[in-house]
Amino acid sequence: MNFKQKSKDILKTIFPSQWNEFFLFVFFLTIYGILGSFIALNFRIIFDNRIPWDAYFSFDNRAIVMTGGGFERHPLSNYFFDGIRNFAFWVSGGKIDATFRLVLAWCSNFAVSLSLVQIFKYLKNIIKLPLKISLLIIAFFALFSTNILLSFTPETYTYTLFFLVLFNYYSALKLRKDGKISGSAMLLSTVFLGGLTITNASKVFIPVFFEKKLFWNWKKILNAILRAAISVIVFALLYLNRLNFNYSKIFEKTGAEYEKFSKPKITPLWDMISSWFMGGNMLFSNFVIRDYHSLKGFKYKALFMDVYSSWVPYIFITIVFALLFWSYAKNFKNKLVQILMISLLVDVAIHCVLKFGLHTAYIYGGHFVFVYPLLLGWLFFAYKNLPKVQSLLYILTLVLFIYLGINNFMRMEEFFDFLNAYYR
Repeated sequence: MNFKQKSKDILKTIFPSQWNEFFLFVFFLTIYGILGSFIALNFRIIFDNRIPWDAYFSFDNRAIVMTGGGFERHPLSNYFFDGIRNFAFWVSGGKIDATFRLVLAWCSNFAVSLSLVQIFKYLKNIIKLPLKISLLIIAFFALFSTNILLSFTPETYTYTLFFLVLFNYYSALKLRKDGKISGSAMLLSTVFLGGLTITNASKVFIPVFFEKKLFWNWKKILNAILRAAISVIVFALLYLNRLNFNYSKIFEKTGAEYEKFSKPKITPLWDMISSWFMGGNMLFSNFVIRDYHSLKGFKYKALFMDVYSSWVPYIFITIVFALLFWSYAKNFKNKLVQILMISLLVDVAIHCVLKFGLHTAYIYGGHFVFVYPLLLGWLFFAYKNLPKVQSLLYILTLVLFIYLGINNFMRMEEFFDFLNAYYR
C-alpha cells in the first residue's frame, strides 16, 4: 500500500467518511457547541486564572491547561496542552478572556463529537447494527454526564476519551480481518494515551493478546514483544526526559498521590462505587456546594456530586449494568468483547479495588465509559436473528434514554443556577 492510500485510509478512520457520520458530527458539534459557547461567553467556570482546580466536579481546568497536570499521572500532557493553550492564546490575542475560554471549549467539543462518531463507526462497521439501533445507542451515549461535561471541559479525560475510542475502533478493524496491531500504531497510542494518563498505556497492549494464533508461533510472540518493548522504551525515555532522568521523583510523587486520593471516606464503599463510579459517569446525581480556596488565598465555591437520594437512579444503574453483563456473557467467545471488558476491568481495579479517586470517580468516565454503548451494541448483535428480543431491547434502551435525558437536563439546570450565582 502506497503512502497516499495509507494516509487516505487513516483520515477515513479518524474523521467522518460517509454522509451519516458527517451529519452526526455536525449535529453533535452544534448541540455541544451551543452549550459550551454559552458557558464560555457568560461564565468564568471553564477557565479562571485564580482557580487552579476543583471549581466543578474536581476538574483541574487551569492546572491542566497551564501545566498539563501532575507529571506522575499525566507524564506528557504538558506538551499536548502547550499546543492547545498556545492556539487559544493566538486566537484571543494573548488574553485570558471569553475568547480564550471559547477556544478551549470548542477544542473539547471537537474531541467529544469525534469520539461519538468513532462509536457510531464501531456500531455500524464492526458490529454492523441497523442504522435505527445505532442511532438510538449513540443518542443514549451522547446524553451521558461524562460527554456533556467533557464537551466544554479542557481536561485530559476529554482527549483520552477520543484516543481510547479511536484505538479500540482501529484495533477492531485490524483483528476483525485477523490482522495485527502495527508497531507504529502501538507506539503512538502508548505515547498519547499513556502521556495523557499513565494507567491508560496498559490498554494499548490488550488487543495484542487477541491477535490470531499469537501463542501458536514463537516468531509472532517475539514480534509482539518487540513491538511492545519499543513502545514502552520510547514512552519511558520521553517520560524520563521531562524529569531530567530523575526517576526517583516518580516513586515519591506517585506514593504521595495514592495516599491522598485513596483515603477512606464516610460514604459507604458500595454507594461510592454505585453512585460515583458506575452511575455518576452516566446519570447526574445530587449536587453539593463547598467552600474552597486556592494556595494564594482566593476563596471560591466548588460543586461536587453527592450520592443518589432516590431509589430510581439505582434501578437505572442496575438495568444498564445487567445489560452490559448480559452482553458479555452472550458474547463471551468474541475477542472484541473480551478486549472491551478487560479495558473496563483496568479501571475497576484502579478505582474500586485500589480506591484511587473513588470519591470523585464520576470525572474518570473518559477512561472507560465508551465501553458501555459498545457492549450494548454487541448485545443487540447477539439477538440479530431474534427480532422480538431485539425489539424488547430497543424499547428498554429507549426508556433508559428518555429517563437519562430528563434527569440530566434537570441537573444541568441546577448547574446553571450554580454558575449564575458564583461564576458570572
